[in-house]
Amino acid sequence: MDLLEKIKHAGIVGAGGAGFPTHVKMKSQVEILIINGAECEPLLKTDQYLMRERTEELVQAIEMVQREIGAEKAFLALKKKYGKEIEVLNKTLKNRGSRIALFLMDNFFPAGDEQVLVYEVTGRTVPPGGIPLQAQVVVSNVGTMVNIYEAVQGKPVTDKYVTVLGEVKQPKLLKVPIGTPVKKCIEAAGGAAIEGFCAIMGGPMMGQIMDDFDIGNQVIKKTDGAIIVVPKDQYIVKRKRTPMTHIINQSKSACIQCRFCTDLCPRYLIGHPLRPHKIMGAIATKSIEDEVFNQALICCDCGICELYACPMGLSPRLVNGYIKGELRKKGIAYQGEKGAVVPNETREYRKIPVNRLIARLGLEKYTHQKVGELEELQVKQVTIPLQQHIGAAAVPVVSVGDPVEKGQCIGIVEEGKLGANVHASIRGRIAAIGPSIEIIGEQEVME
Repeated sequence: MDLLEKIKHAGIVGAGGAGFPTHVKMKSQVEILIINGAECEPLLKTDQYLMRERTEELVQAIEMVQREIGAEKAFLALKKKYGKEIEVLNKTLKNRGSRIALFLMDNFFPAGDEQVLVYEVTGRTVPPGGIPLQAQVVVSNVGTMVNIYEAVQGKPVTDKYVTVLGEVKQPKLLKVPIGTPVKKCIEAAGGAAIEGFCAIMGGPMMGQIMDDFDIGNQVIKKTDGAIIVVPKDQYIVKRKRTPMTHIINQSKSACIQCRFCTDLCPRYLIGHPLRPHKIMGAIATKSIEDEVFNQALICCDCGICELYACPMGLSPRLVNGYIKGELRKKGIAYQGEKGAVVPNETREYRKIPVNRLIARLGLEKYTHQKVGELEELQVKQVTIPLQQHIGAAAVPVVSVGDPVEKGQCIGIVEEGKLGANVHASIRGRIAAIGPSIEIIGEQEVME
């Protein structure tokens, strides 16, 4: 079995993004491989742990992938402030005589955005609406590389490293089985330290907000890396929970066309024809088919315009999201603008410092939380979604009542479809099959 088959069999998807199946991404020949260790969102610590504690496995996996895709150069991009991680990585690279180079970045947001990363490392701009492959680059994540190393050892993706912090009594870094209830992760961190809280799945800028009901029904998936517990009245929660009708009405009446949303947009700064202020200005007078709204399709949803730039408290990102949905319903794809893509000459002066962003978000009290040593969480029951990735859901290959071992394949991607295999994350028995597969642990069955 070659490397791509092992990756496919193991069910590996992008661990730090939308979950694109890795065996498909790696089926290419390019000039440059970039591994993202920049941990794009504020407060997150999972990738730092992997770079520091699983260095050898990480480096080996990068070398394997570099050979597979024929890349002349391989870069591991991380922030300059990661002193301990840089020290350990440099030592490992030197001992192995590796050709991998570290690319050290300033502490700005969104340093880990895929297309921003390509520009930072290579000076190349991915075409608007395009993918890094068009710039002769493949971008992957630190967590994905560790999963590839394990796939070569015959281990599929069954566990996930998750940072739990914020308003919890004991912030922790956990290793949990896929399908573990989010509620169990919060309990493992000592439980919430406040009454009435929400949880952000992922980072504060782009993460999903969950209330009490959602927390009780949400489970850890292959793409999850953090749980941030915050008060229900926290600034981010209030902004992201504003009804869409109210957001659009606000945009129509209160946008002052200051351009801050555009001038600080990371995609605009690398040369993409995305101008959020024009979209905000047009929302009151133009129909959805107007060409200005086509720009919304290349928004990366980073949230700078919404949570950092706008002096009026408006939400260009959510407006863009609404427009994207409406355009896709009508089957309208991104058309683009003619002419060369030219990065903005002021880009270096408009990067958003993470410390300033954290202050703007009201998250300063969480910046120095210590997560301590890794803790492995054992659970008696998991609910494993059959779709944890871009593409089609996996097809069950087990039946209710079947005994399963940890690592056993329980759902497969059908031949010719974009998707990823799914595996049992604990030993037990199949209790239910639907959009997810529920497994009750062996000990729980016996009781």
